[in-house]
Amino acid sequence: MQVTHRNNFSRFLAVSGFALLALIAWDWGGLDLPLARWFGTHQGFALQDNWLLTAVMHKNAHGLSWAFLGLLTAGIRWPVGPLRKLPLSARVQLVVTALIAALAISLLKSVDTTSCPWDLVEFGGSVPYLSHWDRIADGGPGHCFPAGHASAGFAFLGGYFVFRPVAPGLARRWLWGALMAGLILGLSQQMRGAHFMSHTLWTGWVCWCIAGALDGAFRAAQSRKSYSLAVGA
Repeated sequence: MQVTHRNNFSRFLAVSGFALLALIAWDWGGLDLPLARWFGTHQGFALQDNWLLTAVMHKNAHGLSWAFLGLLTAGIRWPVGPLRKLPLSARVQLVVTALIAALAISLLKSVDTTSCPWDLVEFGGSVPYLSHWDRIADGGPGHCFPAGHASAGFAFLGGYFVFRPVAPGLARRWLWGALMAGLILGLSQQMRGAHFMSHTLWTGWVCWCIAGALDGAFRAAQSRKSYSLAVGA
């Protein structure tokens, strides 16, 4: 069992490293602006106030995410459906991971200095474009990196790790569901001019790393507990 956990953690590190290199390549290639130009012009973003993107994909989707987290929290005490497959510690891990991931993204945004696409001169705003790597204020509102709304989907990536030992098929479906939810929510904000694609991709990477790291921490704690019980017996 320990060998399996080590192998899984090694794969997690490999996937995380490959994704990091891909993200750096995206930023280095300057792909944010060309993609933003698909949806924005010097007059701004035509879909900025689109009802579907603002009311449904932004406000309602965000509320739905918190409602889902509330159900998972209740499931710690009263598990239903696939949650019955998980031990108590795994159900706690699922909720804690989502909360920490969402909080981490919120904290990163709070200290960020770069502004959103709709604030830029190129798209009808008043501030110059600066990469989030520049780490200097652009004179605009800032607090746009990474993408907070996409975390409403990516924050649940931890479900992949908790279901993997007991239901591998469900774990993979959960993984793809969380990834697709985060990407769709991120793209909806991209279309409005609220974020660049890199903002969404970095949010996904941060949430993935938090989920994997916490999974390792939870499993290490369980191993120490099991060892203590065995020694005490």
